[in-house]
Amino acid sequence: MRPLLLGVCAALFFAVSFVLNRRMELSGGSWAWSASLRYLFTLPFLMAIVAGRRRLKPLLLVMAERPATWLLWGTVGFGLFYAPLCYAAAYAPGWLTAGTWQITIISGSLLAPLFGQWMTGPKGPIYIRGRIPIRGLGMSLIILAGVALLQIEHAQHLAMTQILLGVLPVLVASMAYPLGNRKMMELCGDRLDVFQRILGMTLASLPFWLLLGIYGLADVGLPSPGQVGQSVIVAISSGVIATVLFFRATDMVRGSMSGLAAVEATQSLEVLFALVGEMLILSSSGPSLLSWAGIAVIILGMILHSLFSQRSGTTASTGPRMKSRISPPSA
Repeated sequence: MRPLLLGVCAALFFAVSFVLNRRMELSGGSWAWSASLRYLFTLPFLMAIVAGRRRLKPLLLVMAERPATWLLWGTVGFGLFYAPLCYAAAYAPGWLTAGTWQITIISGSLLAPLFGQWMTGPKGPIYIRGRIPIRGLGMSLIILAGVALLQIEHAQHLAMTQILLGVLPVLVASMAYPLGNRKMMELCGDRLDVFQRILGMTLASLPFWLLLGIYGLADVGLPSPGQVGQSVIVAISSGVIATVLFFRATDMVRGSMSGLAAVEATQSLEVLFALVGEMLILSSSGPSLLSWAGIAVIILGMILHSLFSQRSGTTASTGPRMKSRISPPSA
């Protein structure tokens, strides 16, 4: 249950991004600055945390082993995740962006065959490739059905341009985030903790954010003081607190694809948190009866995911035990 609780808390802090990014867009801020400032402001906080724990040097040594790989998956996991979300906020309300983002629940499950583990069994080391958790995927579809109900009434009032520009970038982000996260878990193994891995990915994606900041400067000039202030809030809430909570939760279930799917499913609650946030901050209208039905379906899907995850963990504990390895054995 602890990984799921951490996932729920992460969803709460992640929802701040959807609400404040939309607010910055409505006030005339640039999506490029919203994206780049979050990570530029996140960097010093993470540096202070990792350096304070005396784990900065080990991180830099690990990154120096495969810098190109860090650059690639750091940019995919952070750059191609957050920049499209900020771009979508320029064309769609926060609730629509948060709702479409829930496709990451399915995206994360579908990526399972791309990953695997070396296991030490009775006949020696073997490589076990991940499998798509079919039952967990079915429960994810229940959650997505609830998200669809939550949005049906609102989507009817949007132009096709808003739908496409507000949806397609989020689809890209929904694949990039779990792909980058899992690739980095596979690369790091047990050598780095959550804080080190997040800082490493932030450092690796820094060239992307600097280029995006240059684009924002050329497009609209310097960001306004209001956008800078709100970006600091997003950096602390989503860039530090939410990311640490979510990565910690995925680390706790890294050996179970059904567990990973359950943790990633907790992010569906971002829709609810974003909806409440927009009602309080942006004075948006409350949900209709149909939307409340969608909320009920989402909660049902979350409960089923939790029960399935617990049952899978119990079953796994009674089976044959094998020692997990992150990297292949040496010849």
